[in-house]
Amino acid sequence: MFGLDHWLAGFSDGGTLLVVAGVALLLGLRHATDPDHLAAVTTLIAGKERGTRHAFRLGAVWGAGHATSLFALGLPIVLFKSYLPESVQEGAETLIGGVIVALAVWLLVRWRRGLFHVHLHAHDGSAHAHGHLHEGDSHPHRGARARTPLQAYGIGLVHGIGGTAGVGVLLLATIHSHAIAVVALAIFALFTAVSMALLSAGFGLTLSRAPVQRWFHRIAPVLGFASLAFGIWYALGAQGLAPYYF
Repeated sequence: MFGLDHWLAGFSDGGTLLVVAGVALLLGLRHATDPDHLAAVTTLIAGKERGTRHAFRLGAVWGAGHATSLFALGLPIVLFKSYLPESVQEGAETLIGGVIVALAVWLLVRWRRGLFHVHLHAHDGSAHAHGHLHEGDSHPHRGARARTPLQAYGIGLVHGIGGTAGVGVLLLATIHSHAIAVVALAIFALFTAVSMALLSAGFGLTLSRAPVQRWFHRIAPVLGFASLAFGIWYALGAQGLAPYYF
């Protein structure tokens, strides 16, 4: 992915504002597909009964948090080449790994409690999958509780702090004009958030389908353990204890 980032950013070297804006837009859309973002968004929305619209809103709030810290902490980089201390960057990346681990563990806990057991119901001639709780719940047809927008925003803030050390911001810092660099950073942050919302909606659309819901109690542990392993590796890599590529 880094080669793609460098190739895209190469078009902004000495380019007009329109060209730089286009490059920042593409970098933002690409940045949202980083593996740590994909791992977080998958476990963030997995098992939500509310489907695509709710997943889009959750992803949009998460992306807004990411954009907030990415722009706020990226601004000194593009203006003054002032970077966060290396220890802070390592701490932020380690915390991101911890967040991914926490999301994965919570997904596995919910799966172990039987929260992803589903029944299919027909409403107006179409089938719908609904989650059911089976551990003494007095409301057996209540779906798994969704995370709040505030929680999603907080997760996004943490990811944005780590993202300020990312290659996209560093490449934007090479733009000679401060005004253009700030505009490019804002576009980069904005379209990272837009892309995150669209990715979340795509995951929500996929996970809300009846065939996926029917088998989700078997898919959930695979997603959970894969995200758990990735989060542990990401945190260890941030501390220099494992090969690190981000």
